[in-house]
Amino acid sequence: MGFSSPSLRIATALALAALPFIVRAAQEDPARKEKIFLDAKSSDVDYKKNIAHFTNIVISQGDIKVEADHAEAEATGLNFKSGVWTFSGNVRVHVEKRGNLHSDQAVVDFKDSQIEKATVTGKPAEFEQQRVGTDQIARGHADQIVYEPAAGVVRLSNDAWITDGKNEIRGPLLTYNIRAQHVEALSQPDKDDRVHITINPNQDERPKK
Repeated sequence: MGFSSPSLRIATALALAALPFIVRAAQEDPARKEKIFLDAKSSDVDYKKNIAHFTNIVISQGDIKVEADHAEAEATGLNFKSGVWTFSGNVRVHVEKRGNLHSDQAVVDFKDSQIEKATVTGKPAEFEQQRVGTDQIARGHADQIVYEPAAGVVRLSNDAWITDGKNEIRGPLLTYNIRAQHVEALSQPDKDDRVHITINPNQDERPKK
């Protein structure tokens, strides 16, 4: 998926370049081989059918943690090498760089014993991250947010909105790089979608004390 036209790509790039929260940073090595830890209030595991149900569950791997009232894994059971888990009720996903996702439901894909992707949905699903070096918090919401640990990005789609505490961006699809604090706004092909940016010059960025 990309921009609907070169002119929109250029105009959006220029507008986003003016936002102070787009800070370039070196990409970090996404490789992770950390152990997976699971903690729950109750569990019901059917080894014959490979079905597992949990309540008040916390699953963590490295600096990523998923919490929810309920979770289930069907067809794969406790096999984290390759599987799909569904979390529901007060879902919280703690990601790298002090980022957090909140939603009604999340589907987490595991591959090669690693968290490959977390897809959170809600009305809305929400994201926030403490911006490095300031007291401001980057926030966003959408009907769906996809977090990809290897790339270090969150993709907000369907009524997507992001603010750095000073400026706001709305669009059909927003991609936020957690490590670089960089946002990219995209439009959908064959649709007359537009990106809306609100810049507030009256708010100064406050250094973190």
